[in-house]
Amino acid sequence: MLTALIGPVSKLVGKFIEDKDQKNKLAHDLATLASRHAQELAKGQIEANTVQAKHPSLFVAGARPAIMWICALGLFTSFFIMPLAEWATSIWAPDAILPELNTGELMTLTLSLLGLGGMRSFEKAKGVSRENMKK
Repeated sequence: MLTALIGPVSKLVGKFIEDKDQKNKLAHDLATLASRHAQELAKGQIEANTVQAKHPSLFVAGARPAIMWICALGLFTSFFIMPLAEWATSIWAPDAILPELNTGELMTLTLSLLGLGGMRSFEKAKGVSRENMKK
């Protein structure tokens, strides 16, 4: 939200301050403020994710794996079960209409989680991964 205000505020500052150097300095300060604010928000989210991942309960720390299993089951259904079902219904029940699965959001979520999995593999390769879930 703060980032969206920078442009209009910079224009207002430009109308009231005539010194170009001071205008540029204030515009830079505003942009730096927005950048710091975004960075602080990102740090807060990273800390929250770290605390969640360290939680001993599977219902808290296992949210991401659960979402990955849902994605895997959805993709399995969409790309394996449904083609077989379409083939079978075309032979034995040609009048049957199978539902169409919307996989757009599922693919977005799956590819995002696969990116996280790639980062996890990188952490394991570097030897900095957390291993407390093996107990």
